[in-house]
Parts: sequence; C-alpha cells; structure tokens
Amino acid sequence: MNKEIYYVIAFDSTHHAIKAEKKLKERKVDIKTIPTPREITASCGLSIRFSGNFLDNVKDVLSSDTFNIKGLYRFLKTKDKKIVEKVKL
Repeated sequence: MNKEIYYVIAFDSTHHAIKAEKKLKERKVDIKTIPTPREITASCGLSIRFSGNFLDNVKDVLSSDTFNIKGLYRFLKTKDKKIVEKVKL
C-alpha cells in the first residue's frame, strides 16, 4: 500500500507564515508554502508543508522565535483516505 506522510504548520496570519518560511529556509529546511488545507481550517491562509525528516529542525525554529501558530499537523495520505492528526509542539 502506497502512503505519504507529511507535516503542515498552520498560522494565525500570513505575516507569521512568511516569517517562519524565511527562518526555516535560512536553516536549510526543505519546505513548501501552501494554502492552508481545508482539513485544518475553512478560512484561507498560508501554511508550510515539510517531511518528517525535518520535524526536529522545524520544532527548534518555531520555539526560537515568536510565531502565532494555529497548530502543527501530521497528514497520512493513502490511496483511499487522508488522516490528519494534531501534533504537540
């Protein structure tokens, strides 16, 4: 069974998403800025997607500065479904 696991950080504002994007790129974390998935919130906004390989680095960056974060989420995507779990920071 093919499955894909990735993480998404949702922010309270676009400003904080852009600020976090800059900090994460400075730390050479492989990220992708995406529209916030509807599984997280119905409101529009920006989120950051990354692989689990960078989870510790991302947590480190997020704890080293002030970001208004809605949450950190783990996505498990299979052929038939998508499971979303909130992850503790």
